[in-house]
Amino acid sequence: MKWIEVKVIFDCTAKELATDLVSNIFYDLGLKGVVVEDPDIKPAEKSENTDEIKPADIAVTGYIPENKKSRKRLRIIREELTGLEKECGIFSKSICRTIDEQDWSESWKEFFHPLKITKKIVIKPSWQDYDANPDDVVIEIDPGMAFGTGTHPTTSLCISMIEKYMKPGDKFLDIGTGSGILMITAARLGAQKVCGIDNDEVAIDIAEKNLLLNGIDSKNFKLMTGSLTDKLNERFDFVAANILTKTIMVLLDSVKSVLKKKSVFVCSGIIEKNKDEVVEKMVTSDFEVIEIRKKEEWVSIAGIL
Repeated sequence: MKWIEVKVIFDCTAKELATDLVSNIFYDLGLKGVVVEDPDIKPAEKSENTDEIKPADIAVTGYIPENKKSRKRLRIIREELTGLEKECGIFSKSICRTIDEQDWSESWKEFFHPLKITKKIVIKPSWQDYDANPDDVVIEIDPGMAFGTGTHPTTSLCISMIEKYMKPGDKFLDIGTGSGILMITAARLGAQKVCGIDNDEVAIDIAEKNLLLNGIDSKNFKLMTGSLTDKLNERFDFVAANILTKTIMVLLDSVKSVLKKKSVFVCSGIIEKNKDEVVEKMVTSDFEVIEIRKKEEWVSIAGIL
């Protein structure tokens, strides 16, 4: 299989907002993730290669499968970038190239380094070493085609909420599990059982590999392909959903059916301007909002049922 690599390069003073707006163009096309090249991103450890070339400008790269939808997707990307230039003053240029799947799977790895998400949780690529402190909880990830490296603010917000509110022994559910990073975090922090659901079979396969990579016993996790809560017939102490706002709004109509009393629901993937509508629907759905966290232009909300 071949992929089209679309690299969008830009230079903007409001770089976090610009990065998110460009990234959202790819997310809205249904792509699982993007690679962000930012000269200011600091890995958890310095590279031994002091001659490593750093990007001068910020770039967001998305990968589109080469198929009958490719031309339409490329046209939409060009139109959306033109819109960002007119509406937000984000001037950019895009560079496209076709690559083989093997090259694709390797090309973005140079931008994924060990990253400390909280004081003790570290996300580490499976192919890199990391000199951990005694208190560190190191989570190894090989995102593959599911992406989900933990570096995006929505994921790191979720991880910090899990660390704060999940109790050892909880049953944990991740809706839209991707690479399995939130399931692994919960398991490493003491969850009794972790479950994940995703509408992408590739993501489910990758999540399983990552759970096993981190030493999570197959008896203690369950993965399934499906949409939101449709296939679930059990209840959980903690549910996380790192998905888009409009999907969270739909999920709030049914998520109570999989939550126990006094359980915690954390949703992320919410752009700040959409925060109030999510909070309002959570309250009307009988949730007590206990915390709202913001990182860059993204928001994560925790509520108790």
